[in-house]
Amino acid sequence: MSKMKVKRIQFGIDNCFLVEGDNGAILIDTSRTRNRDKIFNECKDRNIRLIVLTHGHVDHMQNAAALSKSLGAPIAMHRADFRLIKNNMEEPLIAHTLLGKIILASTMKFGLEEIEPFEPDIYLSDGDSLEPYGVKATVIGLPGHTQGSLGILLGDSDLFVGDALMNIVAPVKSPIYGDRANMTKSAAKISAFKGITVHFGHGKPVANRKWT
Repeated sequence: MSKMKVKRIQFGIDNCFLVEGDNGAILIDTSRTRNRDKIFNECKDRNIRLIVLTHGHVDHMQNAAALSKSLGAPIAMHRADFRLIKNNMEEPLIAHTLLGKIILASTMKFGLEEIEPFEPDIYLSDGDSLEPYGVKATVIGLPGHTQGSLGILLGDSDLFVGDALMNIVAPVKSPIYGDRANMTKSAAKISAFKGITVHFGHGKPVANRKWT
């Protein structure tokens, strides 16, 4: 198999990702309504076979229903975050640093934005393969930011972590979370992957490191 292509679709500090393999492509996260046209234009000729949501927050899934329809692609996410589709405030977030408290204040505002209802077509779990959808990738469970947060490991080269880590000011463990202990465990899990590039839901990618 030839090397898979990764395209960062960027909106300021916010990202979603187009990953192309030999037999199709996946879209990781869908951003917010105002960015829908840009995402669609990037994806419309790319044989999108699956839309993967790293977690259930509005800035990652507000376009999921609309893009699923326009691209003809099923939606996949972790079952634990299904309840967040109806109410992003169903799982309260916590912050203990100044950066976290600033981000949390912003999150409280857009967390009340409407999300077009949808039923996920596929529920993902740790260890699931995405090869049936055209890319050599594996689902990595990364709970903590939300109960159902997950990452996507692309071969042995790239890891998409959603908001398990963030790079808004500097690369750090997520400064906002539902469960701090699980968030810390997930950061340690990411640290164990050697020689890969980490792609964040927010910020520029970096080489992996020990996330302490």
